[in-house]
Amino acid sequence: MADLFGDVAPPPPAPPADAPLADRLRPPALAEVVGQDHLTGPEGAIGRMVAAGKLSSIILWGPPGTGKTTIARLLADAVGLRYIQLSAVFSGVADLKKAFAEAREHGRAGRRTLLFVDEIHRFNRAQQDGFLPYVEDGTITLVGATTENPSFELNAALLSRAQVLILQRLDAAALDTLLARAEALLDRPLPLDAAARAALVASADGDGRFLLNQAETLFSVGIDGTLDPAGLSAFLQRRVAVYDKDREGHYNLISALHKSLRGSDPQAALYYLARMLTAGEEPLYVLRRLVRFASEDIGLADPQALVQCLAAKDAYDFLGSPEGELAIVQACLYCATAPKSNAAYKAQKAAWKSARDTGSLMPPPNILNAPTRLMKEIGYGKGYAYDHDAEDGFSGANYWPAEMTPERFYTPTERGHEKRIAERLAWWDERRQR
Repeated sequence: MADLFGDVAPPPPAPPADAPLADRLRPPALAEVVGQDHLTGPEGAIGRMVAAGKLSSIILWGPPGTGKTTIARLLADAVGLRYIQLSAVFSGVADLKKAFAEAREHGRAGRRTLLFVDEIHRFNRAQQDGFLPYVEDGTITLVGATTENPSFELNAALLSRAQVLILQRLDAAALDTLLARAEALLDRPLPLDAAARAALVASADGDGRFLLNQAETLFSVGIDGTLDPAGLSAFLQRRVAVYDKDREGHYNLISALHKSLRGSDPQAALYYLARMLTAGEEPLYVLRRLVRFASEDIGLADPQALVQCLAAKDAYDFLGSPEGELAIVQACLYCATAPKSNAAYKAQKAAWKSARDTGSLMPPPNILNAPTRLMKEIGYGKGYAYDHDAEDGFSGANYWPAEMTPERFYTPTERGHEKRIAERLAWWDERRQR
């Protein structure tokens, strides 16, 4: 039975001289994969599997250009498995069925198959379910690669049958190693001074493939002398930060912004705000989160925080971008530096729970509305104490249903404006006790 994608149990032939630099520099062994020692080293999950000669199904989760495809191919070689590669972007059900049939045929001959599926999260739920019987009966060892959080994108059933291994974005040392290998392969240095070399590494944002593509561009063009950072910036396009507004990067950054604000770190909060807005986040989304934060994490400790956030929304609506973004910055800094309290947030949750638990209890008669004679005759509004007529403007009357014991939902903190509120509540409580 002929293989659809080629039977590549032996190491693949070396790429031709005109192949992309990133392909020519693919490492020939797991030990030479850079930046993932926590997985490929002797104590890592992959290192232990290879040492044992037994590979379980795995999901490789990590940013672009961190070695997912390379690791999958080297794993097949390391444990002696036949290797098939599919891309979920270009493959459908027919391709999967053919790959499974080939794997089963080779399995009967005693040769197991590693099926590598790139961008596996792009398969829909039904297609993902299609892997299950073949993983369970050992027809294939599945290695899936994804840049998206598997918890959100992959079926629970598939996740339960595979180990998720997290690849890290490549750090500066790993990226510099890739540049050194490129220079050794081409037998000449990059036309960059030390500062420009550091800037090139930083521009890759942890993506080894992007870095090597940029290096290949520099190698392919005759450059006289060496470039400084300004010259490099003019020569190469700036990398746009990885940020999908409906995926994990979006939620990670808004979480980081919210927690930096809560932790009263205006510098970190401003950094994450900048990360979101420069990556193309919708400013009104950020403003909505700031308004929510002003109520949830500041509340009455500084009632002006909510006013500032709503004013920033109005200013942005009025000015647009980029002028209106300064108002967002002002609101962000105000929230970060304001006294914090979640007392209003906790009070809402407690009050909502009590309302659900107590159902439709009638308020006490003294505070019921009595617009008609009949309602007055049956006691609605009887005995109501008008607080403005009482001493100090406080009657101390009971406002709770007869079947309920008064509850305390809101407990102000001793921070900011809430300290004064706490004193006022204590003053009223003392008079109620009288």
